[in-house]
Amino acid sequence: MNAFRKYQFDWILIAAIIPIILGGLATMTSFSLHAGFFSRQAIWIVVGAAVVVLIARIDIRFLRDSRYIMLFYIASLGLLVLVLIFGKTIKGAKSWFSFGGFFSFEPADIVKLLVIMVLAKYFSRRHVEIARVKHLLISALYAFIPIVLIMLQPDFGSALVVAGLWLGMSLIAGISKRQIFIIIGAIVVGFSLLWLFVFKPYQKARIHTFISPTSDIRGRGYNAYQSVIAVGSGGFLGKGVGYGTQSRLSYLPEYQTDFIFAAFAEEWGFVGALIVVTCFVVVFWRLIVHAQRGASNFETLFISGFALLLFGHMVVNIGMNIGIMPVTGIPLPFMSYGGSHLLGECIGLGIVLSMARYERAMHPDDINNEFVGYA
Repeated sequence: MNAFRKYQFDWILIAAIIPIILGGLATMTSFSLHAGFFSRQAIWIVVGAAVVVLIARIDIRFLRDSRYIMLFYIASLGLLVLVLIFGKTIKGAKSWFSFGGFFSFEPADIVKLLVIMVLAKYFSRRHVEIARVKHLLISALYAFIPIVLIMLQPDFGSALVVAGLWLGMSLIAGISKRQIFIIIGAIVVGFSLLWLFVFKPYQKARIHTFISPTSDIRGRGYNAYQSVIAVGSGGFLGKGVGYGTQSRLSYLPEYQTDFIFAAFAEEWGFVGALIVVTCFVVVFWRLIVHAQRGASNFETLFISGFALLLFGHMVVNIGMNIGIMPVTGIPLPFMSYGGSHLLGECIGLGIVLSMARYERAMHPDDINNEFVGYA
């Protein structure tokens, strides 16, 4: 069985991702042929598939060596520094390397994976001592450095994702209840300081819009309001491919990226949206299974962190599309238009599939015992 597993993908996981990708492409064909979104996204999907196959065939266990992880981590921080110097400013954020009109790359998408990797390595060796404050602080430092560099762009959405990854992986590693309350207090204090001294006016405006979306529907609340209209107008079965008026008539902005779910729901309705959400549920289920069977704590923590990354993106993106989350510019995994985030997701997926080649069968009780910390 182990020999057989080495040469097999998790076809259930792959089969769950394919409808999500096709749903995004089908939506792009209905409103963006003139802009080339469909053709460019199709190219990135082919590239991403090749990356998944290539990485899945590599024995990824070399990443257990801290030297490789730290090298990749430092290199990713270097990219964040370089983008602040040489990056292209798009919509007020200096987050992209632009290579002509064909390709743009956002380093934050790769940095998220490296943060997961370095935290997985750190917690895998110190999870028994996680109750010690120094380990919590050191792990927080690994996340804090990229958070600061991302905030300088400024990209509040990606910074929030990195912070969420640290918090989620800390919880999985087994921090005590006392530490949880300390973290919550620190978050409240930190948010207060960010509000007073760091947040830009447009970022504060997004939070105001989240609290009261209809207070300025012709201004700051326009995007969220039009998104809710698009989702609601899709009804049960949708208007049909190519008949989504909100996106086709340009009422819905960023319909190929931030609001791809709203554009899709308008054309495919509640049934189509339910299918997409169900596919995501299957993806998370398969990732949880692989995390439970991880050959070591490192594999378990990395796959758990990758699942958290996809889950956070999905919840935030769909949440802002239906009006229950603030608009943060977070893409919907495997569905939103964009090469850099899709490439990062495919790299993470390839690593998971590679880890699955040498996973072990583990009883849930053994997993609980392995992650018991000192309360």
